[in-house]
Amino acid sequence: MDTVNTPPSHPTPDFIPGLDLSRLLYEEAVRPVLDRAYPGLRYAAARVGSGSEVLGFDTARSADHEWGPRLNLFLAPDDAAEHGADLRRLLAERLPKHVRGWPTHFRLADPEVPIGHMELTDSAVDHRVSVDDLDHWLLTQLGVTAAEPAVRDWLAMPQQRLAEVTGGAVFHDGLGTLGPARARLAWYPDQVWRYLLACQWQRISQEEAFVGRCAEVGDGLGSAVVAGRLVRDLMRLCLLLERTYAPYGKWLGRSFGRLAVAGELTPSLAGALAATEYPARERHLCDAYEYVAGLQNGTGLAAPVDPARRPYHSRPFQVLHAERFAQALAATVTDPELRGLPLTGGVDQWADSADFLGPAGPRRAAVDALARAARA
Repeated sequence: MDTVNTPPSHPTPDFIPGLDLSRLLYEEAVRPVLDRAYPGLRYAAARVGSGSEVLGFDTARSADHEWGPRLNLFLAPDDAAEHGADLRRLLAERLPKHVRGWPTHFRLADPEVPIGHMELTDSAVDHRVSVDDLDHWLLTQLGVTAAEPAVRDWLAMPQQRLAEVTGGAVFHDGLGTLGPARARLAWYPDQVWRYLLACQWQRISQEEAFVGRCAEVGDGLGSAVVAGRLVRDLMRLCLLLERTYAPYGKWLGRSFGRLAVAGELTPSLAGALAATEYPARERHLCDAYEYVAGLQNGTGLAAPVDPARRPYHSRPFQVLHAERFAQALAATVTDPELRGLPLTGGVDQWADSADFLGPAGPRRAAVDALARAARA
């Protein structure tokens, strides 16, 4: 069992999935305080945003930082402005010191690093109950408000952030706005979905021949690295096909493992990664290409394309020529704004720096710049 920063006399409690712990915090601690101090206050209570528990991937290991009794409270804009600060102070004074043995106080080991570690305290708790105006919170997380996002908004929102906003759990929606906002963001509009699928196939087409070319010149390491990139792209493609937002790298494998196709496809993907010789690597990749191509054809989103492997022009490499699937999907995109874009895709299809994908402003500026370049 992992340990947390609690006094030696306080044993580490049994692990509780974080969403269950958040529900207990709300029902047993936060709601009674709100009922007494702010009767009639309209609010929503949820556990959404960052954190492995929001995606259902937390384990006892997660308890070592910024995991524990956490909750998001959302108020109407006027109430957030009027009561937000007072409510945070009230909760600091009145929350219990622990929930099911897990401390509600979070100590910052380094004042300059905002990462909290649970610790019992005799004074007011530095809790993790946030109080926000929903539109302001969404603007910070995604760069949009609760209104329907526009096409470029969708392209500027990383799938990890969308998963954080639409995952987790809602315990109470007295505002009546959190549920509808999450429903609007639950999945891409049809035209955006088709475009992103086309872009994901295009990514695969750009590198599928490099596995063989690297091996041909004796670069076994390079061949393996390219194969790993293609496996990652195929996994993300399957998540798109099953209408599931792809999380960032740490949770990609676990998210893929939940898909209906994982059982059939994992042996081919794992085989491609484990192969030490090019012929086996190529065979496993082509098996995976053909399987996912069949899935694409089965959606009926575009005209069927022959899913069989084939030579890469005159070179002795077996590939899918994945651009054929990209083109078939692109032909079904009728939205004028999307049709005017190259097959570059959403922001996390062409960039994976966490520092870039974090703040909303640079993401949107980059998408706008690509759109302007396409029109030039």
